[in-house]
Amino acid sequence: MSECDYRGVSMKVLFVASEAYPFIKTGGLGDVAYALPKALRKLGIDARVIIPKYSSIPLSFKNCMGSVASFNIPVGWRNQYCGLEQLSYDGVPYYFVDNEYYFKRPHTYGDYDDGERFSFFSKAVLESIKYMGDFKPDIIHCNDWQSAVVPLLLKENYSEDVLYNKIKTVFTIHNLQYQGVFPKEVLGDLLNLDFKYFNEDEMKFYDAVSFMKGGIVFSDEVTTVSDTYSKEIQTPFYGERLDGLLTEKADKIVGIVNGIDYELYDPKVDKKIFYNYDMESINQKVKNKLKLQEKLGLPIAEDMPMIGIVTRLVKQKGLDLIVEKLQELLSLPVQIVLLGNGDGYYEDIFQYYASIYPSRISANIMYDDTLAQQIYAASDMFLMPSLFEPCGIGQLIALKYGSIPIIRETGGLKDTIIPYDKYTGKGNGFSFNNYSGQELLDAINRALDLYNDKTSWDKLVQNAMSSNNSWENSAKNYMKLYSDLKK
Repeated sequence: MSECDYRGVSMKVLFVASEAYPFIKTGGLGDVAYALPKALRKLGIDARVIIPKYSSIPLSFKNCMGSVASFNIPVGWRNQYCGLEQLSYDGVPYYFVDNEYYFKRPHTYGDYDDGERFSFFSKAVLESIKYMGDFKPDIIHCNDWQSAVVPLLLKENYSEDVLYNKIKTVFTIHNLQYQGVFPKEVLGDLLNLDFKYFNEDEMKFYDAVSFMKGGIVFSDEVTTVSDTYSKEIQTPFYGERLDGLLTEKADKIVGIVNGIDYELYDPKVDKKIFYNYDMESINQKVKNKLKLQEKLGLPIAEDMPMIGIVTRLVKQKGLDLIVEKLQELLSLPVQIVLLGNGDGYYEDIFQYYASIYPSRISANIMYDDTLAQQIYAASDMFLMPSLFEPCGIGQLIALKYGSIPIIRETGGLKDTIIPYDKYTGKGNGFSFNNYSGQELLDAINRALDLYNDKTSWDKLVQNAMSSNNSWENSAKNYMKLYSDLKK
C-alpha cells in the first residue's frame, strides 16, 4: 500500500519508542516498534514512529533522512537544540529526534544522565507534533520507561492547548523490571514540574520518581505484551514494588500478546540460514543441523537431538535452573548450542562446561544475529525456562522454524505455547509450572522421549510451524483499543 492510500484514514497514531528495527535495536522493543506500526498501517491506521537519532544508526539511513524542523527545548535552566528529521521505511513514516549532546553516544542506554536524556526526548516528542503538518495524532502510544513521562507532560503542560487537548495516550509495559527511577528533585527541575498531579502515596518510591509509574498513572490506557503478564504484575512476586498501584489501576490494564513479522522470520526465505525449508520441505531442516555442527566443531550426528538457547545471560531467563541441572543434562544424548552474553557469572559457567564437554555443548558468548537464525533453523528443541517473561520472542521464532519450545509457564510463554498432549497429538511445545530445576529436566526428558518417536515428533513439528503468531491479530486488538479511546 502506498503512502497516498492513507490520505483518508480516520485514525492517526504516533508510536513513541527508544529504539526501532532496523535503525537501532537492543531488544524486543526494537522489533515491536518496527512490526506493530507496519501491521497497523495495513489495517488503515496512519501509524508513525518517533525515536532518538542515535549516532549508531547506519549512515545509509542517515543519508536518506530529510529535515522537518529545528527548535529549542528547555531542559532545566538551559535550552537544548532539537532537530526533527524523517524518512519512510517499509511504508511506515519514521521521525528522528536529533541532538548530539544526548544521542551521540557509544551506548543506547546506561549513561549517568539517562533521566535527563529521555526527559529531553519526551519533551521533544510533544513539541515535534507542532511541525508534523497535517499529522495530528489521535493517540500517542508510549513504550517502556524511556517515553513514560510523555502522558504526564501532556496533561501538565499541554492540556489547555487546542492542538493537544484531545490526544489520548496508551502506555505499554514491555518489562516492568526496568522502571527508570531517578531523584525526584532532579527530574522536577529538568521537566519543570511541581508534581501537583502526584498524591503523597504516589511520591513514595525510595524518595525518587519512577518514569514507569508516571506512564501507569497518567496514561489513558495501559497495556502489557501478554494477557498472563498483565495479571502477574498485579502480584507481589512479579509486581516489582508497583503491584499495589497496578492493582488499583487494573480497570485500565489490558494484555495484548506480541507477534513476530513473518517477512523477517521465515525459514523458507531466510538468507541467514544454511538451507531454506518450509512444512512441505521439512527434510531440509536437518541439513541446517549438520552444517551448524560442522561450523561449531560439534560431532556431526543427524539423529543427535540439538537444544538451542538464544538469550541474554541474566537471571530473568531462568539460567539458574539450567545451571542447576547442566551436569545431568550433559549426561543425556543431546547437544546444546548456546548464544548470548550478559552476566559474567553465567558466561563463565557455560564457557567452563563447554571446555570440559566440547562434544556436548557449544557456548557462544556474544550476540550474532546470523548465528541466532542458524540456531533456530538447526535445533530440534528451544529452551526458555524463564523466571518471568512479559512476552518473549524466542519461542515465537522457534515455532516458525520448527524448533520445539520447552518453556516455563509464565507471561507470554504460557499464552503462546500449548503443552503437547500425547493422547490427542495436540500442542506445540513442552512446559512446566514451578520454578524448579527438576521440573525443567523432566520437561526436557519428555521432549527427548517423543523425539525418538519420529512419526509423533514430525506431527509436533508441523503443529509448531503452523502456529499463527503474526502481528495481524494483535494489531486488530490495538486498533479496537485505539478506537474505544477515541470515542
